Amino acid sequence: MSEPAHESEPVRIPDHDLDDLVATVTELVTESRKQGETLARLIDEQPPQEPVEQADPHHADGTASPSASAGDDEPSAPSKEPSSIFILALGGTAYAEELAALTNWVHHLLLPVYGREIATVRPWCQQWQEHPEAVARLHALWLAWQQLTAVKAGLTGPSTWHRDHLDPTLLQLRAADGPFGACTTSPARPSHRLLAAPEPGGI
Repeated sequence: MSEPAHESEPVRIPDHDLDDLVATVTELVTESRKQGETLARLIDEQPPQEPVEQADPHHADGTASPSASAGDDEPSAPSKEPSSIFILALGGTAYAEELAALTNWVHHLLLPVYGREIATVRPWCQQWQEHPEAVARLHALWLAWQQLTAVKAGLTGPSTWHRDHLDPTLLQLRAADGPFGACTTSPARPSHRLLAAPEPGGI
């Protein structure tokens, strides 16, 4: 059944709400940068690894080089630091904290400004945090936003973010056959269902 025509109309923001929206965006930019600084500081303040008897003096962090530990009988313990700031590389508390920060950005900046109305050809899911692909794509979009809206990104940073990151992400997420394809297609009928992923092929 086709959706009513009004569902494809763009959302209009009243003029009297624009000042509040600008203030919210400014506040989120500041908060996002503070979170980035906090994350960088936490990474720098990670507790040191167990001391190694022979450390490579050329390593700035003081860890042993592969040649220094090559003769050890016991394998070295894997590092507990994440190898990436991407949310899919995180786990436990780190993942939960990053998802909370991402949710704040999605709900207070992305959706109010770029959400557009839900329609059959443009589904959305209020429980997007349960869709791994959505979490991954939105987190990548948020990371790019933090970098490309900073002063050092230059005057074309925001334009680059829209062209190279926002538009492709929304086209993928909100496509009729995207991750929300089985979820809400009408604001009056909210729904949520995870689509089955292909089974890994055997060797």
